[in-house]
Amino acid sequence: MAIFAIGDLHLSTGCNKPMDVFPGWQDYLSRLTTSWREQVRDGDTVVIAGDISWGMSLEEAESDFRLLDSLPGRKVLLKGNHDYWWNSRKKMEEFFAGRGLTSLEILHNSCVAAEGLALCGTRGWMLEEGGEHDRMVAAREEGRLRMSLEKAGETGLPPVVFLHYPPLFADAISGSMIDLMQEYGVKRCYYGHLHGTACQQALEGEYLGIEFSLISADYLKFRLKRL
Repeated sequence: MAIFAIGDLHLSTGCNKPMDVFPGWQDYLSRLTTSWREQVRDGDTVVIAGDISWGMSLEEAESDFRLLDSLPGRKVLLKGNHDYWWNSRKKMEEFFAGRGLTSLEILHNSCVAAEGLALCGTRGWMLEEGGEHDRMVAAREEGRLRMSLEKAGETGLPPVVFLHYPPLFADAISGSMIDLMQEYGVKRCYYGHLHGTACQQALEGEYLGIEFSLISADYLKFRLKRL
């Protein structure tokens, strides 16, 4: 069995928020689902690193969840900055269970074991050196990642980190996030959020002993990245 990752699907089957208007996103839903079915088999795991659905509520995002549930594999969902439907873990899990969405799982203050790895993560934040609000959000996200990595430690499995926001981009560096990953011996980090020309400044490769990979859907040309 295999693990795949992708971010920033920006699905909108239940609301009027088409992505086809943006360069590179033409016919993206067909491209994504075709690639997914070619690559993923039942029993595989797919981590979706945020910005999953444009739905403003769980109910509005339901058709997007049903689309994901219809695709092969176990899906592990991580929050992005545009996931306005995101709610408490209990409410999301009850929503999925009540509607028979059995292949969807939430990664939040937790880790998920798959194929001998502990999948960890949180949304993250880019502006650690900004104002007081930014510092508060960054500290909260750091705490969530630490909790996730602590859970990984309980499994005894090597941790892999998934973030929505890039921990490094241009002149912005989430130093505390990187320090935390080094503290827990993380060797791989996957992140999304970046699109278009911003991808040209994305870190791809090793930095401070960690291998970083951008997994935004359009950057991957709507093919999932195999770990």
